[in-house]
Amino acid sequence: MFGGFFLYNGINHLQQRKQLAQYAGSKNVPKPEFAVVASGVALLLGGASLLLGVKPKLGAAMVAGFLAGVSPVMHDFWRAEDPNQRMNDMINFSKNLALLGGALALMGVEEPWPASVPVAQPRFTHIDEEVRAA
Repeated sequence: MFGGFFLYNGINHLQQRKQLAQYAGSKNVPKPEFAVVASGVALLLGGASLLLGVKPKLGAAMVAGFLAGVSPVMHDFWRAEDPNQRMNDMINFSKNLALLGGALALMGVEEPWPASVPVAQPRFTHIDEEVRAA
């Protein structure tokens, strides 16, 4: 589910890139459309990696990089003068910090994950190696 959240949001970034680029531009992000597409690709790849368990540490690093880079720029609640905007940005900033913590924690899980798709599993188990050695 964690990976699916980012996969979905990566797809949304790419589908809604014009609208998201306008918002990113309002936050003074340089080359906002490129930034939205690049971040969408990072979310898409990171989310798919986590969801499938294929190179999940790399996927978690992509997600963590996105969250660490985007959160203080796009959800800078400390600069918002409108109370509603401040509250909205604070909620999203806090949510992103929690998600960042989850991504960092997943980076500590041994690979391959038990539920990884077969491409991420090692070719031979210990039993296979012992049989081959005999």
